[in-house]
Amino acid sequence: MTTAERTAESTSGGQDVDVDAVIIGAGFSGLYMLHTLRNRMGLRARVFERGSGVGGTWYWNRYPGARSDSDSYIYGFTFDRDLWLEWEWSERYPEQHEIRAYLEHVTERFDLARDITFSTNVLAATFDESTDTWEVATDTGETVRTRYLITAVGALSASNTPPFVGVDTFAGETYHTGHWPHEGVDFSGKRVGVIGSGASAVQAVPLIAQEASDLTVFQRTANYIVPANNGPVAPEVKEARKRDWEGIRERIRASNFGFELEFEEKGALEVSDEELREQLQKRWDEGGFGIWLGGYVDMFFSDEANARVREFLHEKIREKVDDPEVAELLVPKGYPFGVKRNPLDSGYFETFNLPHVHLVDVKANPIAEITATGVRLADGTRFDLDAIVYATGFDAMTGPLARIDIRGRGEELLREKWGEGPRTYLGLMSADFPNLFMITGPQSPSVLSNMPVSIEQHVEMIARAIGDLRERGASRMEPTREAEDAWVTHNQEAANATLFPKADTWYMGANIPGKPRVFMPNLDFVGPYRAKCAAIVENGWEGFAIDGEAVPAREEVFA
Repeated sequence: MTTAERTAESTSGGQDVDVDAVIIGAGFSGLYMLHTLRNRMGLRARVFERGSGVGGTWYWNRYPGARSDSDSYIYGFTFDRDLWLEWEWSERYPEQHEIRAYLEHVTERFDLARDITFSTNVLAATFDESTDTWEVATDTGETVRTRYLITAVGALSASNTPPFVGVDTFAGETYHTGHWPHEGVDFSGKRVGVIGSGASAVQAVPLIAQEASDLTVFQRTANYIVPANNGPVAPEVKEARKRDWEGIRERIRASNFGFELEFEEKGALEVSDEELREQLQKRWDEGGFGIWLGGYVDMFFSDEANARVREFLHEKIREKVDDPEVAELLVPKGYPFGVKRNPLDSGYFETFNLPHVHLVDVKANPIAEITATGVRLADGTRFDLDAIVYATGFDAMTGPLARIDIRGRGEELLREKWGEGPRTYLGLMSADFPNLFMITGPQSPSVLSNMPVSIEQHVEMIARAIGDLRERGASRMEPTREAEDAWVTHNQEAANATLFPKADTWYMGANIPGKPRVFMPNLDFVGPYRAKCAAIVENGWEGFAIDGEAVPAREEVFA
């Protein structure tokens, strides 16, 4: 069937809807979903984006030093060979402005902007059981009826500012790394406080320190940070990669985490001290996620194995920081390495060697209040500041979906259904919310992967689902309760077999007061998860019900 024929069929068979699909978000996920549905399948699709331009995460996160922690050659779309070959990245890890420029290029190349409505928030979406359609309401007063509702909201798009006493009383400048002014910020000559020490702070602090007259970093939890070793990529490496597009694409899709990284054959407990240090040093010198995602797999399961790796990393911090007391504050304690998102370092530790940069431990002495002039700690210590930067992260994974009033069958509210933690099948759909598809939703590999790889897989699976529904003449699809329950159990059992639950992380929802402590990503790994999804589809959509007719899922799906 040609695109024109599919478009005609869509129009003639869709009188009860304004568009075939509504997509929420215009980042990597939303753009590829729109291209796939409209340009490849001939369907009528519309995107709503709260920003005034495309980019998603990279539209909002413009803080100093913001860049990808995935190598640039795999941090992009692979569905189009010409697109992959023609785009030139300037460095190993692309900066925010370059990623946004790339997504703007994709938008122009595939003529996507004409179906994107910018500066518009989706407030609510309600499933109409009488017509098997979704009614979507926006903050501009517009209401759209659609057959398929697809969330491309991202895992890290709902920013989090802790509810400090007096947070609104500060008379100086206030910024959040997830909502940075587009015109930038000049900290020259100012006393700046950065609250938080996660990935955003690790990137921003060295650059803010170059401008500020005085910089104080308020740290609750020290982070394991490994070198980025960023810089230009050698021309011969670029050319070799261009010749190997198909190989790279196949390898990252079949990999553990969407990178060209594989675990060592032996575990950390199986090698000598000399071999361990040699291998860790090699990965350290290479930079990137090699120590984390290409090192010793047993460190995720055995604290004894993990401790051997931790010791190496602790030594590296002490080597970089001149003041032994400051170094000890920067040495992580109380949790294993690798169970928190591993930030990449471009001078973070060395920044604390500068005389005008100070580190404050707010775990031992918590922030009691934000005052009109700065920060007051529990023991009464005050810090007078001209500007405060909240590098306090996000209400991750479930947060962006919970902020939309999504109501399924019987007007059940999604955030209430997820009150004790997310409940999905494959991280793709949730029972009693027919035709609601989530790109890289909770309980899929998502944030434990190089995101574009997982995004492409989910978009293509959703497109397959919609295509199959239309071929059958079916109006709705959703997971069975049994499959969803089994998937939720599978995810928690897999996490509980590792050290991941041992740390208070945003993977566990621990950074948000009152949020249930549940491990939210999926630990099946990118390649095996992809293979599992492919088998589910080929076996007639196991674990899903189409127009009420369920296909039971085999036990292997949850193994």
